[in-house]
Amino acid sequence: MVLNYIWIAFFLLAAVCAIIQCFIGNTGVFADIVGSTFENAKTAFEISIGLTGVLSLWMGIMKIGEKGGAVNALSRVLSPLFTRLFPGIPKGHPATGHIFMNIAANMLGLDNAATPLGLKAMESMQELNKARNEELGKKNGWSEEKVAKLNETASNPMIMFLVLNTSGLTIIPVSIMVYRAQLGAAQPTDVFVPILLATFVATLMGIVIVSIYQRINLFQPVLIGTLGGMCFLVAGMIWGFSQMEKETMDWVSTLVANVILFGIMLAFIIAGMVKKVNVYDAFIEGAKDGFTTAVRVIPYLVAILVAIGIFRASGGMDILIGGINWLVELCGGNTDFVAALPTALMKPLSGSGARGMMVDTMTTYGADSFAGRLACIFQGSTDTTFYILAVYFGSVGIRYTRHAVTCGLLADLAGILAAIAIAYFFFA
Repeated sequence: MVLNYIWIAFFLLAAVCAIIQCFIGNTGVFADIVGSTFENAKTAFEISIGLTGVLSLWMGIMKIGEKGGAVNALSRVLSPLFTRLFPGIPKGHPATGHIFMNIAANMLGLDNAATPLGLKAMESMQELNKARNEELGKKNGWSEEKVAKLNETASNPMIMFLVLNTSGLTIIPVSIMVYRAQLGAAQPTDVFVPILLATFVATLMGIVIVSIYQRINLFQPVLIGTLGGMCFLVAGMIWGFSQMEKETMDWVSTLVANVILFGIMLAFIIAGMVKKVNVYDAFIEGAKDGFTTAVRVIPYLVAILVAIGIFRASGGMDILIGGINWLVELCGGNTDFVAALPTALMKPLSGSGARGMMVDTMTTYGADSFAGRLACIFQGSTDTTFYILAVYFGSVGIRYTRHAVTCGLLADLAGILAAIAIAYFFFA
């Protein structure tokens, strides 16, 4: 329901902003809005088609891992942690393996691998959701309509998983450093530590916020040990990368990411061979599911990208930034961060749009300006919340998102506030 209201709000706000634009002389705004609907509908379709090959590849690999027992083995190892963080998932269920691999791919910046792995995780959780609803329906004598509605409602594990994705924990933001190098930054890697800190805060706050909603006790020894260990790991990685030159950092990060990616493929195939699985047939079976999933998400992507596009074309984003700047000045605050805000506000809506805002900020103010650096930290600190909502929930037919949007946006807000504070600490 929340997503429904947000979608309607994009259109209504765009209409109001367009009328304001007409009064100040920009009569071509409605042509821009209509043009954006066609352009973004086309973009949504192209994204879905682009996902088809990657989804087919990784869902095929995942099917080999399932039949070869690799996913189940990983699930058993992670059960002590995941049964506490995702109490709705049974101990040792394959979904925990899918979730872990998706999170690992996101941390390494492997976007092409992370999305299909995430969709597979969501599919596993939806199977659990349906089985639980069917069981409760039979036990309590619920109608088929009620069970069907519950099957279209996000479960607690789905929401926790989605917020972990929207918080965008990325350890190696290679693409951002490449953009900085191309735009003439003296030290393209100087945003590496700030990005890592900001994205870690966003992820940690996302876990805390969802846990509060779902009444998960975070003061369990396993969770405290894991989160504490993550803090030490992040600190160690920050120290290690800070000792490297830019070229070395780029080389090491790219090598590690690609070795892990290929290692997963190889490990799954070997596990299948050991179990005497016909790995080729298993791959084809999974690849067919990937193709079906890519087609299924098209309507959801069209809906969200068109709504975002008309809001941008109406001038709504510019009005919002101008209002924030005026409010900060009125309160006597420092407005240096406002120039970078378009990237922060666009990131939950559109990854490519936020990337464009980041590049525009660095081009306008300089790659080594405060605004240019902060825009890079914004880009790396969170992920595209509404895109992830549309794709992940759309792939399994979820219509009722419960507290997923609220928690995702609160995690985004934590990342934005952390990015601003960290940027002032490092670069002011």
